[in-house]
Amino acid sequence: MNWITLRVRDLEASLDFYNRILGLPIERRFESRGKQIVMLGTVDQPKIELIQASEPALKPECGVSVGFEVASLYDAIEHLKSHGIPVARGPITPNPQLRFFYILDPDGFEVQLAEHS
Repeated sequence: MNWITLRVRDLEASLDFYNRILGLPIERRFESRGKQIVMLGTVDQPKIELIQASEPALKPECGVSVGFEVASLYDAIEHLKSHGIPVARGPITPNPQLRFFYILDPDGFEVQLAEHS
């Protein structure tokens, strides 16, 4: 997989969330057909492509979520709490090797943070 595209209402709010809070590096920022676009991520992972749009192409309730692995679920929850981002669902432990929880991005899309042991 190369990237996942999210059409967002407020590009700067989404960029702040994915870059500053979640720590995804900005790979590049450009304009195409009058729309601002930011690619986030590294060469070792699929990218998140944020496109400024007046209306998201997907509605948050469509069931699409984006997932990231974290080293420590506890540390991730504390980090997000310090930025005023609450846990939307979880933590969930479906088996002894996996724990995860969900938060919401600025457009209401679910973002899963998972710890594998």
